[in-house]
Amino acid sequence: MELLGDNTLPQLQAPKLSTAEVTLFLAEEFPQIAIGRAFKLEESRHGFARLRMCYGEHLLRPGGTISGPAMFALADVAMYAAVLASAGRIAHAVTTNLNINFLRKPAPRDMIGEARILKLGKRLAVGEIALHSDGEAELAAHATATYSLPDRAKSD
Repeated sequence: MELLGDNTLPQLQAPKLSTAEVTLFLAEEFPQIAIGRAFKLEESRHGFARLRMCYGEHLLRPGGTISGPAMFALADVAMYAAVLASAGRIAHAVTTNLNINFLRKPAPRDMIGEARILKLGKRLAVGEIALHSDGEAELAAHATATYSLPDRAKSD
């Protein structure tokens, strides 16, 4: 835990939704992402989510590497999981921007997306997502994302 400039510890916030609650919400509201099969939420807490994209040959592009669209999907779903853990059940939150930089060829195996919320405001959530092949520390891609949050009083 880092100390702030005035030597006080940051406030730890409890998540609005647990890992199990985020997983259930995604399964109910977005069955098309196949949470639990194609994607597995390994951990979530306030400001963070770790999502596994399960390997399958359908994710490969010519040359035997994970395709860019698959990594883009991993980044987007990981960020949404972090938003849900931090802000609660918001079915109508939408991606307003997602920028991805592909850094190296990922290995043809499961990929991990770790999303961190940098700013959670009333109307926007801004974060970054680190993507790497399972078992490797070096990043395959780095993404930044912004989500638009509807009125939370109407979403809960």
